[in-house]
Amino acid sequence: MGYRLSKIYTRTGDDGNTNLGDNQRIAKDHPRLILLGTLDELNSAIGMVLALKPISASVQHIFTRLQHELFDLGGELCPPFHEVIHADHILQLEKTIDEWNATLPPLEEFILPGGTAQSANCHLARTICRRAERCAVALNHIEKIPDNVIRYLNRLSDLLFVAARVLMKEKNNKEAIWEHERT
Repeated sequence: MGYRLSKIYTRTGDDGNTNLGDNQRIAKDHPRLILLGTLDELNSAIGMVLALKPISASVQHIFTRLQHELFDLGGELCPPFHEVIHADHILQLEKTIDEWNATLPPLEEFILPGGTAQSANCHLARTICRRAERCAVALNHIEKIPDNVIRYLNRLSDLLFVAARVLMKEKNNKEAIWEHERT
């Protein structure tokens, strides 16, 4: 494969517009671009979790796969619009959630985001994922997008929540419980 990016800056976006895959110009504040930017931010946040070593092989493997899937999803949302996120991707997320959750104590209260650097960054990725989901819903109101996009993001945020708990357990740290009746 040749070089995809031979020049990093082109100056073509200086007017507040950018090209999509079909060379269509679109405003950088268009809901499609906001969603794509949020997916990029989410992918970077997942990269932050991976950068904080050591990390278990299981989490590393799943998170690396997620980064690839997020790039795929970004491609799906750009012309020529080839669907790449399917029901089996969502089922894989659910399977991982169930496997990881089975190793954790049941939740009796809400937990505060934080803990270890890995867990805190995982919670940050989760909240970015929720924003991406809201962006996908907003885009879907003006342009129909595949149903699996919203489902995938919804399930991914659940996986990131469970992963944050798994990362706390791996470091033998206790989760901070929300004290809703504190004085």
